[in-house]
Amino acid sequence: MLDTLIKNGRIVDGSGNPWFIGDVGMRDGRIAAVGMIDAEAREVIEAGRQVIAPGFIDGHTHSDLMILEQPFSEVKMSQGVTTEVVGNCGLAPAPYHPDRLDMLRSYVEPVIGASDVPWSWRTAGEYMEVLASSRPAENLATYVAHGPLRIAAMGFDNRPAVRQEMAVMKELLEEGMKAGAIGMSIGLLYSPGSYASKEELAELCSVLPRYNGMLAAHIRGEGNNLIASVKEVLWIAERSGVPLQVCHVKAAGRINWGKVNEVLELIVDARARGLDVACDVYPYEAGSTSLTTVLPPWALEGGISAVLDRLRDPVQRGRIREELRHEQTEWDNLVASTGWQSIYVSAAVTAAGQLLEGRHILEISRERGDDPIDCALDLLLQEDGRVSIVYFHMSQADVDHLVAWEHSVIISDSLGCVTGKPHPRTYGTFPRLFAKYVRQDKRLTLEQAVRKVTSFPAQRFKLGKRGLLVPDYQADIVMFDPDTITDGATYLAPTLAPSGISQVWVNGVRTLSHGKRSGERPGELIRAGICKHSCHH
Repeated sequence: MLDTLIKNGRIVDGSGNPWFIGDVGMRDGRIAAVGMIDAEAREVIEAGRQVIAPGFIDGHTHSDLMILEQPFSEVKMSQGVTTEVVGNCGLAPAPYHPDRLDMLRSYVEPVIGASDVPWSWRTAGEYMEVLASSRPAENLATYVAHGPLRIAAMGFDNRPAVRQEMAVMKELLEEGMKAGAIGMSIGLLYSPGSYASKEELAELCSVLPRYNGMLAAHIRGEGNNLIASVKEVLWIAERSGVPLQVCHVKAAGRINWGKVNEVLELIVDARARGLDVACDVYPYEAGSTSLTTVLPPWALEGGISAVLDRLRDPVQRGRIREELRHEQTEWDNLVASTGWQSIYVSAAVTAAGQLLEGRHILEISRERGDDPIDCALDLLLQEDGRVSIVYFHMSQADVDHLVAWEHSVIISDSLGCVTGKPHPRTYGTFPRLFAKYVRQDKRLTLEQAVRKVTSFPAQRFKLGKRGLLVPDYQADIVMFDPDTITDGATYLAPTLAPSGISQVWVNGVRTLSHGKRSGERPGELIRAGICKHSCHH
């Protein structure tokens, strides 16, 4: 007796092979059979030629705290997402040293969001236990993030780590890997990640091969320094012998458009040399991050309170203003290459700041009769440094090329931003892939698109028996109409729900039906090399 039998669907099994008409049977949280099934089931669902596919995997998100506050994950579930990978870009809420907890919080909150959930963990492993016990509706896997490691060992000091500090970082990384993290993530754009040399990072990565862990890299520069930044992380991965994921590849700033071709050549060449390397991309021409990232790296030393002190000091503020006016060779000044008219406020913390959400910095500055640089710096002071932005700095042609490339995984890179005007990728990434790139532009076949969000990320991030519709795999399943699946979210109305997805199951339990959640929370924490079920990795 099956638990659930879905009949007469277009089965797109995640492998990239052509779809076929058939049935899918589930029993005890797993896929029991695929094909023409003649068996009894407690529940029979008629698919009516809708697509039956493995649940979508969002391989790069910042839901680290949001999942604890919103365990039903409706925002992702409504897009057919059944698994998220958190701990990206060197940003995570663990591990931490109690004396530096405030430092860590000010570092991560502009990206992963502030939360009322008490931080009852200290280590990465303890955080993972909290994740598991929160009973989320979707499955989760996590990296150990480099930023918290460095803050725990040495705060925001802009210098190389001494031997004792390196030992602390390695010990904390090892603890997280033993607990089942899938690897380490680095965010070299953000301080203190930006203060670590490639040699220091390679030494830290030497911990990873013992646990079959990978390195996920938010590279140092995505604008003028793009090529050098990609070469740097390729060097780190080759030196330490770890698989590499180059995160959210883009060429930022008009003068750099087209350079993604060179990046892809570097990845192909590295693969030919035997390096396990791939990349990911979100299907939008705007990014989203913290407003502090536009500042020169030296201005970010010592954490957010030191940054705010510099913005109040006329001499240091003058130096920041001067540097922001010109292109820089040492770091990517995306303001100079893109302009303030390309940046709008997506989230702020004060009532006054929240009135500015959705408005461009240039527009706000004109209204105030202010220089846009001063306007941005004053905004940071007003909001205690906690300002999230959406940033139009990519070319649509580059994005289209990356989305269609065979070695790219599609991700949302969604921030933990629950107020204001978040980037529409939080609410629309996966339906957009099918609406725009399969149906409208025909850049991908249905089967190619499904593979990019199922079996490829499952294999890439070592998520066990997931991402394929084959017997004995976890029954993470999404059912949708390929003719109507559409993202509702736009930059102006970023929280509109998608349409065309009719049913979602996680581990064999239905979590969503026609846009309404079931109230079930069957997700689990996926531990690399360790599994609640007898997964083989």
